[in-house]
Amino acid sequence: MITGERMAAVDANAAALGVPRKQLMESSGHAVARAVREAADPGARVAIVAGRGNNGGDAFVAARFLDEYDVTTLLLGRAATIGTDIARKNWDALEQAEYDTREITDSSGFALPDADVVVDAMLGTGISGDLREPAATAADAINDADATVVAVDVPSGFDADAGDHAANGVEADRVVTFHDTKPGLEALAADVTVADIGIPAAAERFAGPGDIALARPESRDGRAFVIGGGPYTGAPALAAQAALRAGTELSFVAAPDSVAGEIQGYAEDLIVQPYEHDRLTPEQVDGLVDTAERHDDIVVLGPGLGTADETLEAARAFLESYTGPAVVDADALEVVPDLETDATLVCTPNRRELARMGGPDTDSLRDAVDEIEGFAAELGHVVLAKGVDDVATDGERTRISRAGAPGMKVGGTGDTLAGIVAALLEHADPLDAATAGAYVNGLAGERLAETETNGLLASEMVDEIPAALWGDSDE
Repeated sequence: MITGERMAAVDANAAALGVPRKQLMESSGHAVARAVREAADPGARVAIVAGRGNNGGDAFVAARFLDEYDVTTLLLGRAATIGTDIARKNWDALEQAEYDTREITDSSGFALPDADVVVDAMLGTGISGDLREPAATAADAINDADATVVAVDVPSGFDADAGDHAANGVEADRVVTFHDTKPGLEALAADVTVADIGIPAAAERFAGPGDIALARPESRDGRAFVIGGGPYTGAPALAAQAALRAGTELSFVAAPDSVAGEIQGYAEDLIVQPYEHDRLTPEQVDGLVDTAERHDDIVVLGPGLGTADETLEAARAFLESYTGPAVVDADALEVVPDLETDATLVCTPNRRELARMGGPDTDSLRDAVDEIEGFAAELGHVVLAKGVDDVATDGERTRISRAGAPGMKVGGTGDTLAGIVAALLEHADPLDAATAGAYVNGLAGERLAETETNGLLASEMVDEIPAALWGDSDE
């Protein structure tokens, strides 16, 4: 089962793998044509009612596979306003080949031809609420018709993710959905067929541009709150800067006053909040929890903290009290196993840290995907294991990011990853944030490696994050 949002991400990933949406649309249209053939014999009258998106594009393709039928294709709107290039080209193909096509520019002019089969291709996934004109008038006519209604992907007016149906939506007899079934379809009084349209399994398994689109912010929002530093100062500064580059409005670092000035010196964009002592201790926990919860911060706990007993005690106490989202990294990972917390955690261990937490001890994360997934299920938190390939899993679903460069073995790249994931947690669910974060971090490394090769530095990777997140991911 797959949501509409996730389906869009898989489509984009498939394109990045070399299976473009145009090819998938051809397969989808062929599947719709098969459903029409199953519903009526050759010579039957078929009316296609199509919208201006890719849902309509699928139906335009179907018309070309139904030459043995009497087909009329109605477009709701002007052809010049068809929303995607591939849908427009398939409409143009119908017109150039002199198929029976009609543009409906006003709902008052809508007239559904007499038909044995009506193909509903007005609206696809991601549409919710009651239908508006001209789709509302068209839906009424479709529902009143004495015809078999075949819906493309989902019936128009059906919210594929929530399972809600608009009061004036289309009542389909048959639904041809693509790649995987959608939430709520099984509750419909319709015959649902899932059509394999040639999307490779890798489009779901491996992180890609679609995962970035699913998780990235549309505008700056939220605050990152990095709790780190003490023995080390660069790690919290890198995580905080990465969060800023990935879209947070503000980035705070809570650190011992003995190193606060040094951390501040890395970047004037950071807001450093010092506390007394030379490392994190239980004395600071209540204040840190209060700050994070009061401002709805996304916490990054661990970079540069060190492993002193009282520091680990404080990290445990923080997570036991905190109820918001947090990325747990580096030294703080040790306290997560057997932890009782209401916080939403994304844990980002490297191979050695994963083994110390009780996960698989392996030289290749790719070879231990099932074990990592099982470990995440036992842990009850999302695990983003860092390696040559990064593995992100919530214990049920698993994604692998293959992005990156050999030079990313340099210290600090895990800190940038933690900051990116924190920024994305403001907008995305934990697994989506972890998957996209790993991919963005890897792309940033790849971009830098084009010029730096073996001289790559994590501090320079930070500058590549915006292009990886908002730029190249659209190509």
